[in-house]
Amino acid sequence: MSEFNTYCLIMAGGKGTRLWPESTQNKPKQYLSLVGDGTLLSQTLKRFENIVDQDHRYIVTTFDQRDLAKECSENLINQTSFIYEPSGRNTGPCILLSLAAMEKAGATDNDVVAVMPSDHVILDLNGFQSTFNKAVELARSTDSITTMGIRPHFPHTGYGYIRRGDKVLDGFKVAQFVEKPNFETAKSYLATGEYFWNAGMFMATLGTFKREFAKHSPQMFAFYEELKNNADDFNKLSEVYNKVPEDSIDYAIMEKSENVTIVPAEFDWNDLGSWEALEQVIDPEGGNTVVNAKSVYLKDAEGNVIYAPGKFVSLININDLVVVSNDKTLMVMPKKDAQRVKEVVNHLKDKGEKELL
Repeated sequence: MSEFNTYCLIMAGGKGTRLWPESTQNKPKQYLSLVGDGTLLSQTLKRFENIVDQDHRYIVTTFDQRDLAKECSENLINQTSFIYEPSGRNTGPCILLSLAAMEKAGATDNDVVAVMPSDHVILDLNGFQSTFNKAVELARSTDSITTMGIRPHFPHTGYGYIRRGDKVLDGFKVAQFVEKPNFETAKSYLATGEYFWNAGMFMATLGTFKREFAKHSPQMFAFYEELKNNADDFNKLSEVYNKVPEDSIDYAIMEKSENVTIVPAEFDWNDLGSWEALEQVIDPEGGNTVVNAKSVYLKDAEGNVIYAPGKFVSLININDLVVVSNDKTLMVMPKKDAQRVKEVVNHLKDKGEKELL
């Protein structure tokens, strides 16, 4: 096979607020330090040390997040390797724009581009790098888009699933992408052993990505050359980008393509979709998960998740709560209702409380 380079493209423009009040529109989850050393974005970049050269690491984000993105990636990415999305148009146009900018900067059709989220937790570095290298090899050998699928360990209803087909090298052909299931359906998926969680981690050669865009989303791909030609002129780029049809990469390509493969992940994975998810990635302290606090006094209290930087926290005779406090807000709720944080966010939006969002 011909010579090639491996690139990674970190998607860091999200504005999710599932970890409100700490995750806000001005400082989304990827820029927070929650687990281990550094922000989630910097940890994501460090995962590629020794497998992707610093020259070949890119971040795509929104222009209003540029300072945060630069601050959290210092010495881990070249300062010329930021791609700014002129407006939010879903993941399909975002990835198309990024591919065009990377080609303009020197990437070729033989090079592999790995698209990765910026805000997930993976603790097993060796397992990640081993899986990543297998996925690169599978993508190149089969000219396919290769995903890294997470083996489900309980019937989660909040993730899309991927069903594997025939074996190929260190992975499988993808037989089907399926939407988020109900609980009974998720249980049946688990029982077959044929389904994986879709973690949004995938890669292909630049040439394969272009071919699949052209085949399955020609109206989107029609703007590729124009995006590439104007990659260095933000004003012209904005004009072009705002004409690109909006669609997710899953709908635009992945679910339509017959040329997708999957490698089972040999590592832990958590997308930190709620405060209680931190229990799975932080060792408990006296039966509670202390994410951040100056000190704690916990008496007859178990199963609580505590985040209160710089504060002393005392919990007595209460169990299974999420307790979050920062400079402006205090939030307490049962752990089982951790997803209901969005109700608070929606209330603040309705009230126009922008400084809390």
